[in-house]
Amino acid sequence: MTHRSTSGTSAAILDLLLPHHRTTGPSPGGVVAFPHQLRRIAGFVRAGEPVLFTLPGFPCKSPNPAKVLGHLPDQGERLSLGFLNTLCEKIERIHPPGARVIICSDGHVFGDLIRVPDDHIDAYADALGHLIQEADLHRLSVFDLRDVLGDLPHGAKRARVHQGYAPTLEALRAEVRSEAHTLALYRGITRFLVEDTADFTGTRSALQRECRQRAYGVIQRSRAWGELIAEHHPRAVRLSIHPQPIGAPKFGIRLLDAPDVWTTPWHSAALRRADGTWTLLPRTRARRLGRLVHRHGRPSHYEQG
Repeated sequence: MTHRSTSGTSAAILDLLLPHHRTTGPSPGGVVAFPHQLRRIAGFVRAGEPVLFTLPGFPCKSPNPAKVLGHLPDQGERLSLGFLNTLCEKIERIHPPGARVIICSDGHVFGDLIRVPDDHIDAYADALGHLIQEADLHRLSVFDLRDVLGDLPHGAKRARVHQGYAPTLEALRAEVRSEAHTLALYRGITRFLVEDTADFTGTRSALQRECRQRAYGVIQRSRAWGELIAEHHPRAVRLSIHPQPIGAPKFGIRLLDAPDVWTTPWHSAALRRADGTWTLLPRTRARRLGRLVHRHGRPSHYEQG
């Protein structure tokens, strides 16, 4: 493939991702604002291989029953997986080898910090795999700590990942003080931890204090997981469910429409609006707007009208 056709195809592939870019900054000025992603995509295009994306996320459901329908994936995940598979299909029309998304399910990485039992995390990841099979989304796969460290106890896996890959607490604190993006991430995760706590018996300020401390741990482990993923998939284009600055090595991607850039399917319930479009909302809000729909005997989503 000529240099011109490689760069043209790579730009066209990135163009398909841009409408779904999740950022806290102003809208980007086209593909030229993303040189890192263009380089990575071009590597696969030049080699005539499927473009490989890694997406850390889909960890487990929030432990707060006011936000979610239960501890297993539901319509929010089903729609998000469908969206990612469709994106790969669109890439295939431009680049015949197509694309693959490896969902790097990170629940076990910080399950102790977000207070979700390990058996719930396993059940969520297994159900995610079943959803992919059931809908024949063969361009997607799930990768988690079991693929890296096998049957070691969950605590031992977490300790090994943290020791081997996590930044020090001092370095992270300094970064939160000096980097606006890291500060926004730290605040966003602290807010989630506060909202996800359903049974705290102390004061609000004590909860805030505890969650700020846990937020540092979550970011340390997330960074560690990112390093481990990069080690296993060094050439992949790195996607993120968190908003990312323009030109960052990670490309923030919005899986579904939501009123808040931080909302994910695992922190919310899906609502099908009267006009047929979907959005993600906390379960208590979705319940006020629609009726509950079951699928395969389990709560799935809410429907208006």
